[in-house]
Amino acid sequence: MHPKRTYKNEVMKFSRFALLSIIISSSLTSCFKDEPLNAECDIEKAWVHSDNPDETFFNPTDTLITVAYRVNEIKFEVKPQSDLTAMAPIFQITEGATIEPASGSVHDFSNGPVTYTVTSEDGKWSRTYSVSFEKRKSEVHVSEIKFDFENYKIDDDFGKFYVWYDTDDNGKETYLWATGNPGFRFAFPLVNDPESYPTVPLEDGFDGHGVKLETRSTGMFGIMNKKRIAAGNLFYGFFDTQYVLTEPMKSTNFGRPFDKKPIKLTGYYQYTPGEKYQDKDGNFIEQTDQGAIYSVLYRNHDEAGNAVMLYGDDVLTSRYVVAVARMADVTATDGWTQFELDYAYGSDIDTELLGNFGYNLAIVFSSSYEGDKFEGAIGSTLLIDKVRVVCEQPE
Repeated sequence: MHPKRTYKNEVMKFSRFALLSIIISSSLTSCFKDEPLNAECDIEKAWVHSDNPDETFFNPTDTLITVAYRVNEIKFEVKPQSDLTAMAPIFQITEGATIEPASGSVHDFSNGPVTYTVTSEDGKWSRTYSVSFEKRKSEVHVSEIKFDFENYKIDDDFGKFYVWYDTDDNGKETYLWATGNPGFRFAFPLVNDPESYPTVPLEDGFDGHGVKLETRSTGMFGIMNKKRIAAGNLFYGFFDTQYVLTEPMKSTNFGRPFDKKPIKLTGYYQYTPGEKYQDKDGNFIEQTDQGAIYSVLYRNHDEAGNAVMLYGDDVLTSRYVVAVARMADVTATDGWTQFELDYAYGSDIDTELLGNFGYNLAIVFSSSYEGDKFEGAIGSTLLIDKVRVVCEQPE
């Protein structure tokens, strides 16, 4: 039985970067240098060849999935009428690794996922993946999408931090929301206190549990890299750790496929700014921190049919954005305060594209508005609860 890939292995993957010496102690670095170079055992991409992709997939690009480093579940989303009894997914894996069952082998996915095991070239490490084909059901007649943040747990595979999930009709956990907690882990790899992360559960929310987002110091790592703060954030999408050290804005993948026309974003919040605002150089300036609350609807394919994902550096500026609901000023509040934001549309909705999940919906909360630039006030705190997306009812 091969050892399972864990957070230690994730740090190993980045140990080739000189920045790693800043993140961890010299003794731990020495330990990692002794590890074999070819110890990776990851699926990097997964795809399905189909002569007639329109029969199974909503969009041709749905046949290809780029697998985020922390992800152990690979899910192809297909049309409700799809025949899943003989599917043959193909995988690109790390150099020298092997996969079992074989890439391209035919399997029956109609009764649930198939487990694949990737073993590193040196044979010392392995990692298991659950691969599934999920029939995506349209819920266009649902007029309100509810997020109450009642379900959360600690991620034990890649670090001791909280993750949030919902459950589907079959009781299966679905992870639709993400945070920057995995990235904060790189600043303090030896800290195992889940309460020390920027985004944590709130026991006493507006109604039941809520989420607490707090801007925190990134310590010596932040000083050396001019990333002195980490804003607490919560967003509808996923976080990809492979870009944390090189292109941090590409780590926040904002949005998930959506087939309804949103008209309002509502919820409850509290905000308390930190005392001292600092820029990325560590200079304290006369400025009061603010939080961020906004949502974006955007086209998830370009004119050539290529998939589009928006990130921390273009979620509000991309030409593919068709609607924005944004709170202009998230400033200090006296207790829980309701927000109600209208989606402002800059272009018409293509109803056929909407029915084929051709748009992504992103929802973003942050304890520091300029947190993406690593500027803000340590201690700034945004509390969030009972978020609703009100949608237009089709005629």
